[in-house]
Amino acid sequence: MDDHDFMEMALDLALKGRGFTAPNPMVGAVIVKNGNVVGSGYHQFFGKAHAEVNAINDAGGDANGATLYVNLEPCNHTGRTPPCTRKILDPGIHRVVVAMRDPNTDVKGGGIDFLRKNGIDVSVGICEEKAQKLNEIFVKYVRTKRPFVILKCAATLDGRIATRSGDSKWVTNEQSRGFVHQLRHAVDAILVGINTVKTDDPSLTTRLNHGGGKDAIRIILDTHLSIAPDAKVLRPNPGSDTILVAGKPVINEKKSALEGDGVRIIESAVKDKRINLDALMDQLGALGITSVLIEGGSCVIASALKSGIVDKIVFFYAPKITGGDDGIPICRGKGPEAMGDCIAVKDITVQRFGDDVMIEGYIEKT
Repeated sequence: MDDHDFMEMALDLALKGRGFTAPNPMVGAVIVKNGNVVGSGYHQFFGKAHAEVNAINDAGGDANGATLYVNLEPCNHTGRTPPCTRKILDPGIHRVVVAMRDPNTDVKGGGIDFLRKNGIDVSVGICEEKAQKLNEIFVKYVRTKRPFVILKCAATLDGRIATRSGDSKWVTNEQSRGFVHQLRHAVDAILVGINTVKTDDPSLTTRLNHGGGKDAIRIILDTHLSIAPDAKVLRPNPGSDTILVAGKPVINEKKSALEGDGVRIIESAVKDKRINLDALMDQLGALGITSVLIEGGSCVIASALKSGIVDKIVFFYAPKITGGDDGIPICRGKGPEAMGDCIAVKDITVQRFGDDVMIEGYIEKT
């Protein structure tokens, strides 16, 4: 086995922290001596020990003279935990292999330089592309202080997310829906429009097959605070809060009637009679929300794309055709006049879930 193989192990370990480490990144670490893994660990929860510390503790005395593989530059600052760089020096690790440098300009990195100055051989860039994608949420948030936005939709082959009556259960199969719950577990917040709440009355909770999923914050775009008081998203949920986003100004009587038991209301700017999603992303970032999964409906999807807030799309297509033009489309409203003005998507990957097809890609920023 070589550096690439051991770094792949570290990346696999890092994934175990998905959904639990935000706003921290997902990090895994492997300690290798004489070609054998003698210690391993990952960052399990925000505020708890970092991956390097867990791996070194797991290795014990075998860490002396060993090589540490970690998918992100070890921290060289004191936050909720002490610097990992000093922990690396203590047991006599002689080499460190890092997949990617720390993009967080607030802490100014410095981990690699510190280790090198203290006589440790450091290699950088092994599996870097995979490491960047693994922590794409963290990378965007620390650079912009705005959440990484994923847009998800489920549609028929002719581009309808519901029939003319509004029926959308179920467009895609159980396997696809299971993957969506993995997405919900991985993000900080789920965002939908008030029409989705009125039509489907969703809970917007996470239900993983093996259990143990994390419920994301539920964000409802409700310009006029017209949500029904008995909507499921307003029910007390010990796993997450609900944020209602209203336009300015909010009527105090409506606000006092809805707030409480994990429900809060924030006022946001309005553009073209809808919540200004670009401005809202700044507000959500200031609240410490690092990632948002947009789940519809069609007006929200169109607004999100036009506002330029979307970073990544996850589109599911089921082997069904409505056969008419009166169903609910993926996007509502005016589109471009020319194909050259369409929103471009790059780095496409395709995955099958039974007979469903999932297309994943990234919005090409101009």
